[in-house]
Amino acid sequence: VRADEVRLLLLGAGESGKSTIAKQMKIIHLGGFNPEEKHEYISAIHTNIYESIQALVRASDILTISFEHKENQIFGNSCLEPFTSQRLTAEQGDAIEVFYQDKGVLQVMNRRSEFQLLDNTEYYAKNIHRICAKDYEPTELDVLNSRVQTTGVIETTFVINSKKFIMVDVGGQRSERKKWMHCFENVSGVLFCVGISAFDQTLYEDNTTNRLHEALKLFHEICMSKWFTNTAVILFLNKEDLFRQKLGAGKSIRSSFPEYTGKNNFDESIAFIKEKFTNVIDPTTNQRKQIYPHVTTATDTQNVTVVFESVKDFVVNQALRGCGLIES
Repeated sequence: VRADEVRLLLLGAGESGKSTIAKQMKIIHLGGFNPEEKHEYISAIHTNIYESIQALVRASDILTISFEHKENQIFGNSCLEPFTSQRLTAEQGDAIEVFYQDKGVLQVMNRRSEFQLLDNTEYYAKNIHRICAKDYEPTELDVLNSRVQTTGVIETTFVINSKKFIMVDVGGQRSERKKWMHCFENVSGVLFCVGISAFDQTLYEDNTTNRLHEALKLFHEICMSKWFTNTAVILFLNKEDLFRQKLGAGKSIRSSFPEYTGKNNFDESIAFIKEKFTNVIDPTTNQRKQIYPHVTTATDTQNVTVVFESVKDFVVNQALRGCGLIES
C-alpha cells in the first residue's frame, strides 16, 4: 500500500448502492457531471422507467390483479414490446402518469416484495412530466437514482489534501464476483454496501434467496478473507430512506430474520441488523473483527459527504498503522 495513495474497494451484492456511492464521489470531489455526461444518462433513465412498467404489467398477470381502467391495461401491454427508441415522448409521459394512478397498479406495487421492481420506480414516476419533456436534461438526483448494472471494474480517482483516492467499483451480481479477486491487492479499505431496505426481497439472480441473507453471507466471507486481515472494513447500511418507508408501512425485518423479537421501529431494527453484520470473529486474532458501520442513503449527497469525511480519516489512519507510521 503506497502511503500517498488510498485504494478503496466498493463491494456488496447487486443493487446495494455501490455505483451510487461512486457517482457521489464524482459529485463531491470532481465537480459533478457536466451537461454532456448528464445527457448520456437519459436513455438509462427512460429505460428504467420503461422496465418498471414492464415489471408491473407482468406482475399484475402473475398476481392476477386487474387494472382499474382498460386504457392503462392497453398502455401497459404496449410496453411489453422491446424499448427500441430508448427515449420516451411527452405523450408517453402523460400515459405513464395516468398508469401510476390506477388502483390496480398501486395494488401491484404494494406487493413489490413478490417480484423484481427497481427502487427508483416511485422517484421517476413522481417526476415523469419533467423527465419526458422534449428538452429534458437530467438533474444530479436523476443521475444518482438511475440504475445501470455494473459489469467489469470502474475506477474513480480524486485527490483530497494532496492524497490520491482511487475508488474501485465492481459488479455485485453473482456472475460478476469472479472478477473481484483481481482487485484485492493493495487495498486500503473495503466499503461494503448493503441495501438494508431489501429485507423482504429476493435476489434478482434466482428469485428465491433473501437479499439480506445473501449480503450477510458475502460480507462475512469478505471479513474472513486473508486479503483483508489488515484492511479497514467499512459497512454502509444503505437505503435508510427506503428502509424507514417500509417500516412505516408496517413491514418488519422478521420477514428476513424470524428470530428478531424487538419492536418494529427504526432504532431497534437497525441495531439488530448492525449486530448481525458486525458479529464476525477475525480468524487471525480470534477476536471480534473491527468493522466500522454507517447508516447511509447513497442518493443523498449531504449524507454521503458527512459519512465519507469520517470514513476517509479512519481509512487513512488504518493505512498508516498498517505501514507502521503511527502507533496502533
